[in-house]
Amino acid sequence: MNLKRRHWVLAATVLVAAVGLSSYLFLRTAEVSSIAPPKIIHSDGKNAPEGMVWVPGGEFLMGSDHQKAQINEKPVHRVKVSGFWMDSTHVTNDQFAKFVKETNYRTTAEQIPDWDTIKVQLPPGTPKPPASAFVPGAMVFIGTKGAVSLDDYSQWWAYVPGADWRHPTGPNSSIDGKGNHPVVQVSYVDALAYAKWAGKRLPTEAEWEFAARGGLNQATYAWGDQLEQEGKLPANIWDVKKRPFPVVPDVNPKVSPKVSPKVSPKAGGAVGTSSVGSFPQNGYGLFDMTGNAWQWVADWYRFDYFQMQAKESGNHLIINPQGPVDSFDPADYGVPANAPKRVIRGGSFLCNEDYCQSYRPSARRGADPYSPMSHLGFRLVKSD
Repeated sequence: MNLKRRHWVLAATVLVAAVGLSSYLFLRTAEVSSIAPPKIIHSDGKNAPEGMVWVPGGEFLMGSDHQKAQINEKPVHRVKVSGFWMDSTHVTNDQFAKFVKETNYRTTAEQIPDWDTIKVQLPPGTPKPPASAFVPGAMVFIGTKGAVSLDDYSQWWAYVPGADWRHPTGPNSSIDGKGNHPVVQVSYVDALAYAKWAGKRLPTEAEWEFAARGGLNQATYAWGDQLEQEGKLPANIWDVKKRPFPVVPDVNPKVSPKVSPKVSPKAGGAVGTSSVGSFPQNGYGLFDMTGNAWQWVADWYRFDYFQMQAKESGNHLIINPQGPVDSFDPADYGVPANAPKRVIRGGSFLCNEDYCQSYRPSARRGADPYSPMSHLGFRLVKSD
């Protein structure tokens, strides 16, 4: 699924295309193979909080030179990460609700947007909107009635006042019965607040990719090299064989007529997250590392970061990279190249073969850290 910017109130992110990278032919000879299946180690509640699994760390080939890979995923480079504990699933609605109950925390989407955090995502000189435009809310996938050109994501996304983690697609939606779904409509700032409360942290980009691969070396997908397994998609992603993207047939203008005539009651429902653990775990015991909902990670986003890493390392092993010191994305039209962005990984229920293939473990994007979305959540890690 491509990313989007917040109408007049919030800016977001689009599909990255960039330039320039060096080739690493010595890495291209690496076989796509499976490392010996690791033993899945669950926390006993003493060495780490329950619900976490041990990711043993080690050396791997980060990025991809596969034909599906975008330029921001290249070149492949050698990285080593130390072992760490990781949540076996996304943070769920029930878990986030406990945090909110104990802290009275109000998420970004529940607050009046702050102009200072918005304007850095907009072209210089953009005039400040009237006060009436600053209303709490978030970006929501609304879909379309029929097939459309896929070069304008504003056709299927809208900023919806009243959308937040309890109401992922708008004030008339709810998470009732979805306590075990990933919490969405949480910003990077919200994820940090939850992490502090939980005594954990967001994973680095390198830790996330190592964990997502689950012991598979340079496989195209988190589960291997074939998109389908036994004729089925092994992750919650959009099945274009059943419905073209971004078509949601039963668009209902009565859902939120004051916001958009296109808002669909099915967005976030029939087309939305699934319960965590609905699909097979990977070699480390992690569920939904790709698909279901995007995941915030700690690093600043630079489209050219992999190129920078490879060049600076001189083909040597990079140990526990912590990400760049700033953001840079010249390919996001209408957004300043140095606008603050954090990395998101894993893709979501909207990703598909026709438009976005970010359910690949090497795929990466950048997003405004203050912009919650209806397909974006997180999971956390804890150092040993």
